[in-house]
Amino acid sequence: MSDYPAMIAQVNQVEPSPRRVRGFLADELVFDTTQAMYVWEWPNYPQYYIPLEDVMRDRLVSENTQQHSPRGLVDLYGVRVGETQRRHAAKVLRESSLESLSGTVRFDWSALDAWFEEDERIFVHPRNPYVRVDALRSTRTVQIELEGIVLGESSSPIMVFETGLPTRYYLNRTEINFDHLIPTDTVSQCPYKGTTSGYWSVRTPENVHPDLAWSYDFPTRQLLPIAGLIAFYNERVDIIVEGRRLDRPMTHFFRSSDRSRTSMKSATPESQWVPNTDRVRPR
Repeated sequence: MSDYPAMIAQVNQVEPSPRRVRGFLADELVFDTTQAMYVWEWPNYPQYYIPLEDVMRDRLVSENTQQHSPRGLVDLYGVRVGETQRRHAAKVLRESSLESLSGTVRFDWSALDAWFEEDERIFVHPRNPYVRVDALRSTRTVQIELEGIVLGESSSPIMVFETGLPTRYYLNRTEINFDHLIPTDTVSQCPYKGTTSGYWSVRTPENVHPDLAWSYDFPTRQLLPIAGLIAFYNERVDIIVEGRRLDRPMTHFFRSSDRSRTSMKSATPESQWVPNTDRVRPR
């Protein structure tokens, strides 16, 4: 049993979304709906299924191909706006055994240039209505170590509690040992926190561990307390809280508990990992 709340949605769970949802390609509207459906294709977060009647039909280009999906037989379409075309970007589900999904379209997230809920742009995937993300000030002492090297120590961390993930500990930059951190060019997006402003690998005498730390200089308004602070993947470093060494959790960011040097596998700063079809790096 983990020490944090698990996701509660089931695969193929379907729920209505009360939000107005729009998608754009090349600055042109592709769909505009207030009848989108949340569909959990896996437990961590949903995708939007859009009623076909709310899609600009001249944007869809038939590819004369069908595929089987767990939700029914789908017709594959490309999406085209002027000279801009994205192949295999839309799956039209004409008949489904799942309630309310017949006559809907599932767009690959990355195939569109921008998604909006109401008038706020969203990134990576829809925000899960069953996920809560809180950033709380704390006076608990936190120490970050790797292979015996202290990477950071704080008595004033910000703790981020996110449904389905272990607590992330954000430390002030003045409390970080930068002697062992190497800046990288990695950038990731999180639907709850925004876009990262920095990533660091960790150098130890034995290894270089890629992209173990990150920061958001300009997080979303809900997560403003973490602005400019730095966090590390619990899965790959040792974290001591109030003198107690925490077990390294296993999450969907890292499929193995191996403590040796590993390559990153679609990590997403405290957010949800994105399957191969809509791949972005989160935490």
